[in-house]
Amino acid sequence: MKLATYKDGSRDGQLLVVSRDLATAHYATGIANTLQQVLDDWNFHSPQLQDLYDALNRTAGGSSSASRARHAFPFDPRQCMAPLPRAYQWADGSAYINHVELVRQARGAEVPASFYTDPLMYQGGSDDFLGPCDEVVCASETYGIDFEAEVAVITGDVRMGATPEQALDGIRLLMLANDVSLRNLIPAELAKGFGFLQSKPATAFSPVAVTLDELTFNGDSAWDKGRVHLTLQSTWNGRKVGMCEAGPEMTFHFGQLIAHLCKTRNMRAGAIIGSGAVSNKDWSHGYSCIAEKRAIETIQDGKPVTEFMKYGDTIRIEMKGRDGQSLCGAIEQEIVPLEKAASTRGSR
Repeated sequence: MKLATYKDGSRDGQLLVVSRDLATAHYATGIANTLQQVLDDWNFHSPQLQDLYDALNRTAGGSSSASRARHAFPFDPRQCMAPLPRAYQWADGSAYINHVELVRQARGAEVPASFYTDPLMYQGGSDDFLGPCDEVVCASETYGIDFEAEVAVITGDVRMGATPEQALDGIRLLMLANDVSLRNLIPAELAKGFGFLQSKPATAFSPVAVTLDELTFNGDSAWDKGRVHLTLQSTWNGRKVGMCEAGPEMTFHFGQLIAHLCKTRNMRAGAIIGSGAVSNKDWSHGYSCIAEKRAIETIQDGKPVTEFMKYGDTIRIEMKGRDGQSLCGAIEQEIVPLEKAASTRGSR
């Protein structure tokens, strides 16, 4: 099942069911108005949405339309908010230890032994997510604007003290993220000892969030023990810079990330957990954030040469299934200065 949220002038948008090929959509009116409603009562709402999804796919396939899918319309990612436009929680991990190793090696620092057994995670702002085609607004290029291509999951309730295996049962949906970082603001913030704040602006998510069964192709699932075994593609200014494998080198799987968060608290339906920038030891796969590219350049040549993003730069993030079709749709964004940001955004 594939779900999205269309802009309708409200803070939480209007829930859509989207066809498997991302070509058509149908409002979920009559079942639920928002994705949070569905997450709050998943066992009641999801079977009804699945019926609509099945009917929509039959319609898309050219066979006779089921009556409840008769109002299908072309799906436009540009009209999408984040699948969950605001969430009760957004916690982002750093599940790919290779990324941590590279960044620390570039500055001559060792990786503490605990990093291999205890996940890194920060809690980000969850009140104002970006849609997949919304502009990335930044007050200054000097902040060091960087994209971060990630995988993320949306959960139901997960109790405090859940094991990693139990935590996996709490995953409801999967999507992609662009966890924008302002790299030049990070050192001063970390030096305070309280973590990220201004250096982590609004995060963007893919047009569509999908249930885990959507990762199965001809009986072969790309979802295995909390990891997505597919390629995450990053295209910066029209040039493909990352073809990173999301599965094999994910040190901490999503069950472990969720269990880490739940060590001392319950997690409620509508929480989002991110993987951190997808990273591979084989540098030929490219990179999922500029900071990693700069770290590699420093290790090889003594200094970085790749600059951070500038106004007018674009980033596209996408993951394709084993059938070659886009799984969650693409994040496609442009970097813009504050004074040129779309006047409609932020005025709700």
